[in-house]
Amino acid sequence: MTKIYYFSGTGNSFWTAKKIMQSICEINHSDKCRLFNIGVEEQNEKILIEANTVVLVFPCYAYGMPLAVKRFVKKAVFKTPYVVSLVTFGSNPRGTLGALKRILDKKEIHKLFFALIPSVENYTAMFGSPKPELIKRRLQLQEETTKDAAVDIIERNENTVSTFTPFSSMVSGLFSLGVKIFYKHYKLSDKCDGCGICGQICPVSAITMKEKRPVFSSKCEHCQGCVNICPLRAIQFGRVKFGSPGYCRPGVQIEDLSGNLHNNQCFN
Repeated sequence: MTKIYYFSGTGNSFWTAKKIMQSICEINHSDKCRLFNIGVEEQNEKILIEANTVVLVFPCYAYGMPLAVKRFVKKAVFKTPYVVSLVTFGSNPRGTLGALKRILDKKEIHKLFFALIPSVENYTAMFGSPKPELIKRRLQLQEETTKDAAVDIIERNENTVSTFTPFSSMVSGLFSLGVKIFYKHYKLSDKCDGCGICGQICPVSAITMKEKRPVFSSKCEHCQGCVNICPLRAIQFGRVKFGSPGYCRPGVQIEDLSGNLHNNQCFN
């Protein structure tokens, strides 16, 4: 049994998680794969993971881990001999894998494998909307590195990463403090029609609808899914302007990012 846990705001990590699952099932027909949403699983009081292989797929946030992913890994009890960690990133992942390894080193896991998956940058609040030519190059890189990672997983390869990441830890720590108040600074335009898609795709259910308007809560992970995927481009944060192009990973549908849809789905 292979269990794949993903955290995804605009589809990059979900796409890689799904491709890893498909590759394992195609090559190893005897292996069953299950896909889980970390944003949902993290809310469980106790997390016991029993599997032959566990794969964690999540994005880099400010040189570190999303808070929900960090809570999930710390809380989880791993009953598995092999854990794979794949980090999708748009600009620079720096010490993200090192931060994860510091947590995993405290778990009783015999084999570890780490890999970086270049993806399209979705943090438009800082970097602006990605250009079409850049999207094309990054999508190709993501496909190539995801394919390579699938081979490494099937062959049960091992490696390690440095846990000495002082600068990344500082930046990630400051970002984590900011996340606690960022949710207060999202803005809505009059174009918002209350469709509810932002709440539907939120990986941690941080958005609720009140009088056909989204209300942001302190559960927000600042994944930027709502800003990027809003069909009317009616949500604003930072330098993002109302109506500016957003990003959702090609090949990923809104239904793919919906809360519980992919929890405990079994394949093969």
